[in-house]
Amino acid sequence: MSWQGIEGHDDVAEQFRRCLAAGRLASTYLFVGSEGIGKRLFAHKLAQSLLCERRPEEALDPCGACPGCLQVMAGTHPDVLTVAKPKDKSAIPLELLIGSGEKRMREGLCHDLGLKSFAGRRKIAIINDADFLNVEGANCLLKTLEEPPPRSLLILIGTSLERQLPTIRSRSQIVRFRPLEGEVVSRLLVEQQMVADAAEARRLASFCEGSLTRAAELADPELWRFRAELFALIAKSPLPGVQTARQVATFVDAAGSEAAARRQRLRQVIAFVVELLRAALRAQTGAAAPADEVLADAAGRVARRAERDEDALPQAIETCLRAAAEVDRNVNLATVVDAWIGDLADTLRAAPVGS
Repeated sequence: MSWQGIEGHDDVAEQFRRCLAAGRLASTYLFVGSEGIGKRLFAHKLAQSLLCERRPEEALDPCGACPGCLQVMAGTHPDVLTVAKPKDKSAIPLELLIGSGEKRMREGLCHDLGLKSFAGRRKIAIINDADFLNVEGANCLLKTLEEPPPRSLLILIGTSLERQLPTIRSRSQIVRFRPLEGEVVSRLLVEQQMVADAAEARRLASFCEGSLTRAAELADPELWRFRAELFALIAKSPLPGVQTARQVATFVDAAGSEAAARRQRLRQVIAFVVELLRAALRAQTGAAAPADEVLADAAGRVARRAERDEDALPQAIETCLRAAAEVDRNVNLATVVDAWIGDLADTLRAAPVGS
């Protein structure tokens, strides 16, 4: 039975249950794990458990009917503070953390967390998108992290430890969330009517790396058509850099006028290429070909092309990971695409042709 209907994280719930029973709940937690696996839902359900007015917090079993539970569920509880990166910003604005202009340090999350609890229980702050805390933002949190207000709890939610600043990592209890099992993703896709049938749900679950968010993104048939075209280009010898960069840029721009949507699409494209390169590495070791025929064919050709240079594929993967990091740092997308594809073409061109 999943805790409070949240799939895949019963072990994390048990961890908090033990901490509460022993009176050792930390003041700051950093939740890390892939996007779309339930970290935000878990944080809010934990807040509901701690603010339930009818059941002890160590039970982690909110009644769901008291005023405290209902307010948390509605997003209106005065003792639950939530901050997230606005869609049109590249980082969490300082004013959300410490107030703006003339009200600096007299409003914002850090100020509000230090106020007395309205309900007399706890003050809980949840920072979504902790990956997008810049150095200034992390420094603003420093005093709160080092001297947390009494009966306060701060939860930061990110995707990986590597994307968190040392200021945050060193002062937080790390809680790792595992990707969802494929059968769980498949079932949720059907239950939430995100796909037309169970077969499509199983197909997406096999590609999404345990992330419901990624599975939903992959449901776009246009993405799969482009994936096949991209694999065909990457598998060519030599890789046609100018043509590939042009097609990637066109596909990314087609995501819409919002920068966030274009950046997410480029992340998807980069992830596809990483998938292909890793499949090529497995092919070089003699591993069984993937069931996906498009991937298997392209991976085989790339593997043969690079078989006499053992460093080519790892270097190509590293090139992709650097490009993904630049996307996250909000580098100009056209610049990222040109540099990424150019470096990729150079790396694979340096490998002697084996086919």
